[in-house]
Amino acid sequence: LAFLMNGEPEIVRNFILKTLRLQSWEKKIDRFQLAEGVMPASFKVLHDPVRNTETLMADFGETAIGRVAPVDSGFWWIFLLRAYTKSTGDSSLAEMPECQKGMRLILSLCLSEGFDTFPTLLCADGCSMIDRRMGVYGYPIEIQALFFMALRCALLLLKQDAEGKEFMERIVKRLHALSYHMRSYFWIDLKQLNDIYRYKTEEYSHTAVNKFNVIPDSLPEWIFDFMPIHGGYFIGNVSPSNMDFRWFCLGNCIAILSSLATPEQAAKIMDLIESRWGELVGEMPLKVCYPAIEGHEWRIVTGCDPK
Repeated sequence: LAFLMNGEPEIVRNFILKTLRLQSWEKKIDRFQLAEGVMPASFKVLHDPVRNTETLMADFGETAIGRVAPVDSGFWWIFLLRAYTKSTGDSSLAEMPECQKGMRLILSLCLSEGFDTFPTLLCADGCSMIDRRMGVYGYPIEIQALFFMALRCALLLLKQDAEGKEFMERIVKRLHALSYHMRSYFWIDLKQLNDIYRYKTEEYSHTAVNKFNVIPDSLPEWIFDFMPIHGGYFIGNVSPSNMDFRWFCLGNCIAILSSLATPEQAAKIMDLIESRWGELVGEMPLKVCYPAIEGHEWRIVTGCDPK
């Protein structure tokens, strides 16, 4: 994105094509074959001084610390392709058969049917920008916001051919369900906080208000002082009997950028940052996560990870 803003789109174009070629590599971790659409988590350049050549070596998580899964890399690739197209006005790159196939492979992977009852994307811990164990396994806000943004970008980039139209129909349905789910169940403000505090538990049937069976006693003490009167944010995670009330900066910022957040919700997120500037910003550009994990909780959640 910095190169696009500096008027150097050729570098971005080459990066998009190079990483796309890495997608076609055979992806194996130990004896397990990864899905075809997985994009590399990173890559390194190997220099051969004898032949004076350079080779790219992709990492799909097999050499990463903790062997974390590169869930977010495919979404960032689609977003970068859209940013390049929008910035340069050149749609020829996105229309290349290789780029169209690469997008379809990523979409096939994340839109595949399974046992999920939610439109959100189920992920393991360490699969996002926070590539360490942080207790975000399940449906982390950052991945859901990136997923939403990538789907919106793909909708604008896919060609109107038979394969493209099929994916576009699936994307529209998923976006509709995903936006409703996120805005309804991940969003929290003072009103929602009070509603959760009064939740009944063990509710059954379609009339249940507490759909995820969240126990009111699980509300952390810090949330009541942290939540301003005029403010709100998307919480870190929602799954059965679990709501992670931590603030994650990147997920909320991407929610604004991608219009996952409604205009009213976007304004409330910014109001929250302004009201809690000391806690969320302080002397740093922006804190990735708030509050910090300490003591016994840190030992359990992170596995005593000092990073």
